[in-house]
Amino acid sequence: MSNKNKGSKNERELYKMFVENNFRAVRVAGSGMMENADCDIIAGKKGNGKYAIEAKSTKQPIQYISKDQISRFLTFSEIFGLKPVIAVRFNYQGWYFFDPKKHLEDSGKNWGIHSKTAKTKGKQFAQFFKEKNKNQSKENPLKENPEFYDDLRDLDEE
Repeated sequence: MSNKNKGSKNERELYKMFVENNFRAVRVAGSGMMENADCDIIAGKKGNGKYAIEAKSTKQPIQYISKDQISRFLTFSEIFGLKPVIAVRFNYQGWYFFDPKKHLEDSGKNWGIHSKTAKTKGKQFAQFFKEKNKNQSKENPLKENPEFYDDLRDLDEE
């Protein structure tokens, strides 16, 4: 199987993870091959955010990504208002997700992420994309206002 086919297979696997977790997601046609297709997947979910995903997979202990590719990826993400995410699949370890601005290591010409760093700093899907319930207390008025039910009882008694 060619590297391109392996990459496409891994992108489809990652896409499926998003769909199975109730995200809306699309694979970007021509990613890595065409100009202005600077990410592999765009995904979003109400209450969770919108993401540009750059997917990589390797059997090596470190995954390198060119500085130019990361620069284009970050620019693409910023233009579309998407949170940039690097998803790396190390063989026999699964997927790890990173903020490219925080966890990539400078190796000269490239940025890199080591499998050891993946285990300590990376997050798995459920950890990275957990729902952000900022309005959780507003969903349950009792948490914010314990007198809420007393006010309702008073209305019933009138």
